Amino acid sequence: MSHTIANPDGLHDPVPFGYSHTAAIPAGTDLVLVSGQYGSDTDGAVVSLDFTEQVQQAFRNLGVALDAHGLDLNDVVQLRTYVVNPDFDKLGTIGQAVRAGCGDTPPTQTVIGVAGLAMPDILFEVEAVAARPRR
Repeated sequence: MSHTIANPDGLHDPVPFGYSHTAAIPAGTDLVLVSGQYGSDTDGAVVSLDFTEQVQQAFRNLGVALDAHGLDLNDVVQLRTYVVNPDFDKLGTIGQAVRAGCGDTPPTQTVIGVAGLAMPDILFEVEAVAARPRR
């Protein structure tokens, strides 16, 4: 891993919610930026109107994007997630997806509630910053 994740004493434990408080990236590390991925198939069509299915597909798509650079979810240092009409159930779904992909050391994350996304059927979108040691 080319970065360090930390959850300092004095702050609540965010890991059960699928994120960490801080990430440090050492000098000499390349950053890979991944644009917003949503629950789409290879043609760009939304796979389902179900929020959980969209989140799962969006994270699969994020994995494909990262793999194009030889990375996976463990290389992600920051997520930004966009949620149409957020609530606690949706936040739990996102936390589960992050923990499934990143384990006990999730990246930093900001969840942003929105009224809508690029297309009416999109309920969730995730973008990422990943760190890769220079070769």
